[in-house]
Amino acid sequence: MKKINTARFGELNIQEDKIFHFADGLPAFEDEHRFIILPFDDDSPYSFLQSVETPELAFLMTVPFVFFPDYEFVLEDDVMAALAIKGSEDMQVYTLVTIPGGNIKEMTANLMAPVVINKETREAKQVVLDKSQYTTKHRLFPPKEDA
Repeated sequence: MKKINTARFGELNIQEDKIFHFADGLPAFEDEHRFIILPFDDDSPYSFLQSVETPELAFLMTVPFVFFPDYEFVLEDDVMAALAIKGSEDMQVYTLVTIPGGNIKEMTANLMAPVVINKETREAKQVVLDKSQYTTKHRLFPPKEDA
């Protein structure tokens, strides 16, 4: 067990096999390599990607297929090799979520840069999709039309 401190969740005892390794860190956080995933709630589609080393660093994320059932992308061969992924059954996919100004109705998902995790090895990478139809700000909840 490893004891980690978090700003949001307090002190946690985490099993080493629950820690994910990002060899390259995350964009803009290249020095952060070890994270855990903490569910927001038992019935929630959201989770937090919490840094093991930096208590204040946690990202809200979701499984994109919950909100975007047609979401798909192809991983480059070098990414597949780096993460030792042979097929889609080997990986778990998340997207980071932003809540502009704290307004939940305005939440967006970064579909251009999914977080891909090898479920077996726990190696992970935030992959920036080149030549993608996706953006960094896809609304989770479409604006309501005025009637």
